[in-house]
Amino acid sequence: MERILKLAIFAAVLFLVWKFGVQKFLNKPGDTAAPATQPGFVSNSCIGAANSASQAWGSGIGRFTNPPYDVDAWSIFRSDIDSKIANAQGQCACVSESCRKIQSALQDLRGLVSDLDSSIRSGSAPPGDIVQRQEAIDRQLDEARDLVKQGK
Repeated sequence: MERILKLAIFAAVLFLVWKFGVQKFLNKPGDTAAPATQPGFVSNSCIGAANSASQAWGSGIGRFTNPPYDVDAWSIFRSDIDSKIANAQGQCACVSESCRKIQSALQDLRGLVSDLDSSIRSGSAPPGDIVQRQEAIDRQLDEARDLVKQGK
């Protein structure tokens, strides 16, 4: 029991060092940050989180395109996607053009999830435009990446 406690404390210390120490090491004084890492601009974690949400949706949605639906599996999947979207929205709280593009894509993804949830819970066929809507979301994320490269 004591060994497990020591291991847990050691893991917590390692996590804190990694979480805070690595960032301070990478952002040394005197470094000039690119626009994408300055306040108000999209960070790599924002783009990564938005991509993670979109990819998780795209890779898992195939299980729920045809009835009969496994409502329990859907609930777990939806909860995971909602969590990823919320995480991305939290990391993308900036004001740049690229950030607004990502926020719009995440809002569209949230709407898509909600629409499919309604059809699954009612037992009806999924919306016929799922693929087109996912492609539009992916395009918005690609456009946001291009805007980041332009410093917008």
